Amino acid sequence: MTAFVHPDEIRSRFSAALSAMYRAEVPQYGELLTLVADINARTLKADPTTADRLAASGELGRLSQERHGAIRVGTADELATIARAFAVMGMVPVSYYNLAPAGVPVHSTAFRPVDPAALARNPFRVFCSLLRLELIEDESLRQEAAAALARRDIFTPEARVLIETAETDGGLDADQADRFVSELLETFRWHAEATVSAETYERLVAAHRLIADVVSFKGPHINHLTPRTMDIDAAQAAMPERGIVPKETIEGPPARACPILLRQTSFKALQEAVAFPSQDGGAVSGVHTARFGEIEQRGCALTPTGRALYDAALATKDFSALPDDWTALRRDGLAWFRYRPTPQGLAARAETTDLAALIGLGHVVAEPITYEDFLPVSAAGIFQSNLGAEARGAAYAVDPARSDFELALGRSVLDEMALYQAEQDASVAATLKALGLTTAAA
Repeated sequence: MTAFVHPDEIRSRFSAALSAMYRAEVPQYGELLTLVADINARTLKADPTTADRLAASGELGRLSQERHGAIRVGTADELATIARAFAVMGMVPVSYYNLAPAGVPVHSTAFRPVDPAALARNPFRVFCSLLRLELIEDESLRQEAAAALARRDIFTPEARVLIETAETDGGLDADQADRFVSELLETFRWHAEATVSAETYERLVAAHRLIADVVSFKGPHINHLTPRTMDIDAAQAAMPERGIVPKETIEGPPARACPILLRQTSFKALQEAVAFPSQDGGAVSGVHTARFGEIEQRGCALTPTGRALYDAALATKDFSALPDDWTALRRDGLAWFRYRPTPQGLAARAETTDLAALIGLGHVVAEPITYEDFLPVSAAGIFQSNLGAEARGAAYAVDPARSDFELALGRSVLDEMALYQAEQDASVAATLKALGLTTAAA
């Protein structure tokens, strides 16, 4: 019987290989990793309570290896095939993000593991955007872009074979897994040779810099790979000391004692040398700006009620409606929590089924569930600041095309809220079972 490599292991190998490749391509990324590691070590040393909580919940072990990447694909076939490739690594599409109203002509999903145990092993995730060609107003340019995309294949022949092998056989053996990682890495590699002329490239840039980035090259080069920091404000302040120029503001919620959702910053996108093909068979030198370095700080996932308060706060810039206190966030049903029994609770065998009472007795602890997903407004802000693109909400303010996206994807995206609800519910059930109880009070 064939011994298959676990999808979590393939994901870990690919994440490590991608990080090594990106570090070689973008040296500042290496400096960013060093900065984040230094800040994390300093923050955890200064706050042993948080360090102990992260260790108890399994979060501490994943902190140093945590990354999220981002790519942009151009066609339905590219999106569907990348989804199949990520499935080999135990990653599925979660949530639909329509960035067009924010002036970015794409819609997106996040490929990631969803099982809590798989997230603890390696939470690697990729924010994947599909170009919306229909938003290119110039019909001739739209046709040129479609033709350029139709001419390329972003996957190596062996990568396609190995994806199909994994689907047919139910997995990959050790040799196949190694080759899969190596071959899929080529899809994410930077290519300095453009596939369109300099003139076409400039017309694409005029339409939108992101359109030019998607259409003009051999593949969807990884445009950022993001480590997770415990203190993004410290990281933002320290970046200039390391010779890194950060964007002006941190995207996401303000700094809080009880972090929520996602905060992101980045260094400015690089200007990279590019060779454009010329009519005489030669090349024309130029530059392209797209790839950048990003840092993120992840907080607690909010419930639909909490998220509605956050979204309303974005408009008013007043976040006082969201309590900055774990007990209040839990009591008011604003954030998701993972529950577990304490040794004291297991010994006491308490009779009450009221979770709040059990927590008060010290029989149960509630730990905030980390937000594993993304904020569309923040994503658009990062894209715009690094592509030099002004917001064009009026031009792209069209109805979300979720059904079109899912048709291209080949499946429905999962609901992030349902995943957090399931994780919280499972932890409650397991906790009450361990305490010899069967139901929880409302």
